[in-house]
Amino acid sequence: MRRREFITLLGGAAASWSVEALAQQPTRRVIGFLGSFSPNARFAAAFKEGLKELRFIEGQNVTIEYRYAGGQYDQLPALAGDLVHQAVAVIFATGSNAPALAAKAATSTIPIVFASGGGDPVKAGLVASINRPGGNLTGISITTTTLTRKRFELLHQLSPQAKIIGVLVNPNYPDSEVQLRELHEAAWLTKETIVIAEARSEAELDHAFTALIQQRADAQFTANDPLFISLRNQIVRLAARHAMPATYHARDFCTVGGLMSYGADFVEGYRQSGNYVGRILKGERPADLPVIQSAKFELVINLNTARALRLDLPPQLLALPTR
Repeated sequence: MRRREFITLLGGAAASWSVEALAQQPTRRVIGFLGSFSPNARFAAAFKEGLKELRFIEGQNVTIEYRYAGGQYDQLPALAGDLVHQAVAVIFATGSNAPALAAKAATSTIPIVFASGGGDPVKAGLVASINRPGGNLTGISITTTTLTRKRFELLHQLSPQAKIIGVLVNPNYPDSEVQLRELHEAAWLTKETIVIAEARSEAELDHAFTALIQQRADAQFTANDPLFISLRNQIVRLAARHAMPATYHARDFCTVGGLMSYGADFVEGYRQSGNYVGRILKGERPADLPVIQSAKFELVINLNTARALRLDLPPQLLALPTR
């Protein structure tokens, strides 16, 4: 599918279930929601909107059991096991490949729909192929990790005077090494220097930003990680305190004052995921539903933050189509 990009400027093993078997289950079906992050109202609303398109409404004919790991990836196997114990009809696993892998390890019969930005789902071992997933998993591949270089290039365009880029990364995130490799290659091309600061929790954020300042970072790159979306208010506040131009992978950062984000349209991905869960509840098999790959990307720039940092928006950024 052809990729679409937008810019926004802010003023502020095979299972054997059948249609007949599904019809015999209780009227109110139970969906397991397994997230690696903390609750996010915008994502949950989009997921429920996708369900509603298939006439499944929470509290009426479906119940959703939410389990969030809060960025603690080692908790995911236990949370997935709990949902299996609850005998949910479908598991929705989201926030990197880790929740889907945990759900897959917990059950080979309950259908699983994933929404993951953690790279190729085939290489990760989630599905046999994109077009014919096989087994009990399918889902939405929300491109994030592979956009690392593009985000770095956009930060360079917006803040060309920055020569030392401070990278905030969670070493516990499964794709952190892949992102760092991409960043070092991108920095080599632009002749910029990369310095790294690690944060595994909210308690480590202050120390991480202090480390970046001590290393004389001119701008800041927040690595893709569901944990960081949960901590977006603190991360944006620290970037503002140190007057650092910063880039992120989701618009959620910009709506709380972050300078710039570039990434897939997460809301659309969650809506599509809810739609897939609804289709499975109506009797379709995950093995027959191809993995959807995100084709819609958005660049978001907070103009108030740009003005506060006294940044001039490059014409090549403003020339992109707006939404």
